[in-house]
Amino acid sequence: MTIAYLVNQYPQSSQSFIRREIAAIEQLGARVERFTVRSWPTPLVDERDREEQRRTRVLLNVGYPGLALATLRTLLSRPAAFYRALALALGIGWRSDRGVFYHLIYLAEACVLLKWLADCGAAHVHAHFGTNSTAVAMLCRALGGPPYSFTAHGPEEFDGPRSLRLEEKIRHAAFVVAISQFGRSQLYRWCAHDQWPKIHVVRCGVDDLFLSVRRTPPLDVPRLVCVGRLTEQKGQLLLVEAAARLAADGILFELVLVGDGPMRKDVEACIKRHHLCDRVRITGWMSNEQVREQIQQSRAMVLPSFAEGLPVVIMESLALGRPVISTTVAGIPELVRDGTSGWLVPPGAVGPLADAMREALRASPQELQRMGEAGAALVAERHNAATEAGKLATLFEKSQANGR
Repeated sequence: MTIAYLVNQYPQSSQSFIRREIAAIEQLGARVERFTVRSWPTPLVDERDREEQRRTRVLLNVGYPGLALATLRTLLSRPAAFYRALALALGIGWRSDRGVFYHLIYLAEACVLLKWLADCGAAHVHAHFGTNSTAVAMLCRALGGPPYSFTAHGPEEFDGPRSLRLEEKIRHAAFVVAISQFGRSQLYRWCAHDQWPKIHVVRCGVDDLFLSVRRTPPLDVPRLVCVGRLTEQKGQLLLVEAAARLAADGILFELVLVGDGPMRKDVEACIKRHHLCDRVRITGWMSNEQVREQIQQSRAMVLPSFAEGLPVVIMESLALGRPVISTTVAGIPELVRDGTSGWLVPPGAVGPLADAMREALRASPQELQRMGEAGAALVAERHNAATEAGKLATLFEKSQANGR
């Protein structure tokens, strides 16, 4: 069976979970073709991501002439399907935040994808994120392409479900995947009750790079690490504010921010404003092995997110036996158990965040190890990439057997 994966921008340094899922699906015997709407402009640091980039076809690389040619070819070869898809694009575009013009572009992209899917013999399309990639998959299906499914991660899908026409995307899909119980509940909110049975929980996972590595005891050093894109929703500005409180109390610590993103300059300015340049540093993007080393060299992971799905870096940290400080948002409490595998604090609350960081810095290595082992057991049970890919492969097979 040939499965096509479609992502809005792929690969990215922060999308190792998609790469792991594809690899696990392939290990189960399926052939996977990779497609993306547009390429990621930032250089990739992990060789596995660069290899994925070489194997991924980019829809927008055909240019406007290619989009126009694909649209005309589809109109002439299957006019009835084209007009049905056009009506769908206009209907969802009229009431969306992106507007009609963008949805006409999505329709043209769907015409390109339709031809590429036919060429590779794909029997099913699976999109990641319920945004424009799923819109393209849905329009391709309306044109007569293969059935599609999608994984909704959040928070984007849940911030604007009406403007994204989430209900429409669920209704036309063969099935829909949520990455947590919380995510499934949010999808339930935005579709009719008779659509609920097609929504399944398939969690993001980690592979042997994190699951099989020998866990080392937490180091007795005052180092915390935060891994993630430097964006508003990850809360790094608040994290620097909390670090400033620790510094004002005379607590020794080092805070390492692994990642990059649109708020890097703001975070750097906040670090300088609080005179924390000798305590807080930003590394930029790192490979999976480098991320693993940074986590292993820390006492705990801290991720004070305001909005999330369920961050993979939390799974990676717990798999390595490091407890996690995070917030009570979305699916995070399904994995981080307060007092057992980490600390949970209210989102946006700098005082409780600073208190949790203080506790982590003062905890004994034995206590940190106990919490890390509790988290590692839960990750092994719920977030093994191979196991979760098996669930997804079963859904692909059922979809094919049902003809949708």
